[in-house]
Amino acid sequence: MTLEDLEQIVAQRAAASPDESWTAKLLAKGPEKCAEKFGEEAIEAIIEAIRDDKDKLASEAADVLFHLLVMLKSRDIPLARVMDILAARQSQSGLQEKASRG
Repeated sequence: MTLEDLEQIVAQRAAASPDESWTAKLLAKGPEKCAEKFGEEAIEAIIEAIRDDKDKLASEAADVLFHLLVMLKSRDIPLARVMDILAARQSQSGLQEKASRG
């Protein structure tokens, strides 16, 4: 599965009824709630990374990726836009890119 595939799954679930789809229900609560859920999942991933539980970290990382895409969807930002930014950053070193952001 690719991130693009996952983005399509999020879009399909977003189009469903909030009574039938947890993703649609989350999106119906607004971008702030989607961001909050993403943050919760990120914290859970951090905890598992610190604990060095590779299986749980992998599971939480999957949740982070899913909820990142839900959060992007809530603000109508396509994954392609994020990937374009990443591609543009590949033309310079990480240190140069970070310095350019000020």
